[in-house]
Amino acid sequence: MNITAIVTIIALAVVAIILFMGLWNMFKGGDSNRSQMLMRARVIAQAVAIVVILGAMFFFGRGNGG
Repeated sequence: MNITAIVTIIALAVVAIILFMGLWNMFKGGDSNRSQMLMRARVIAQAVAIVVILGAMFFFGRGNGG
């Protein structure tokens, strides 16, 4: 497994963990400010994950073009 696959898996795992933490907080009736903070963190983590995936595809993709 190469480094890009590992970084991609880690980025996706972070997004999933933050998502479930936010959902858990919401379902148990926790602090709404904490839910907002977790959902904002999730959006940022998703953006990072997308950049990592697109960067890996750009630099290490094996397309037919070019």
